[in-house]
Amino acid sequence: MAQVAIGLGSNMGDRQAHIEAAIALLREVVADLRVSRLIETAPMYVTDQPAYLNGAAIGYTDLGPLALLARLKSIESEVGRTPSVRYGPREIDLDLLAYGRVAFRSSGRLEVPHPRTPERRFVLEPLAELDPKLHLPGLGLVATLLERCR
Repeated sequence: MAQVAIGLGSNMGDRQAHIEAAIALLREVVADLRVSRLIETAPMYVTDQPAYLNGAAIGYTDLGPLALLARLKSIESEVGRTPSVRYGPREIDLDLLAYGRVAFRSSGRLEVPHPRTPERRFVLEPLAELDPKLHLPGLGLVATLLERCR
């Protein structure tokens, strides 16, 4: 089984309920799932939108990286995510932040560790709460990345 880290976010509708529904579905494919507290954050990139609730989850899965990504996208649909502009408002957003001890790229579909993690305090704080010593291949320790992000 591979350890995985998943970012959680919502800024449309009942943000808490969307994240809770996604967590319940994640538990079907990610064992020993631990979830951080949720924090309210300002949007990045596209700033003219509501504030987000963000968190992170860490657990273990037998799914490969692409199969897990497909399941994350399926969960987003099940929870009610509708198409929108990139970095725009969303009912639920699930990002595969890390997959085991490997760096992985698949022709534009997936890159893990998530390449924008070092610039995203809203990702690093929840991850550090769960495991500050989590090593993201090619990026470093979560605690170190968070310190640099300050």
